Amino acid sequence: MITVDGKKIFWQKGMSLADLLETIDDAHHYAVVRINDQYISKPNFHTTIIPDQSEIYLIPMIAGG
Repeated sequence: MITVDGKKIFWQKGMSLADLLETIDDAHHYAVVRINDQYISKPNFHTTIIPDQSEIYLIPMIAGG
């Protein structure tokens, strides 16, 4: 089991960060995601494997000027 923004989600062995984001029904685009205390940038989403019991925080892109 993992926690994503405070919600419990079932974890699967070998689950990448990209796999997780595909399963989440969310319209935001994420440039950075925090897994436990590590920040992962978008180019690494496909190669980053999520450990069981992780706490994940999705950080949406914000445009401004």
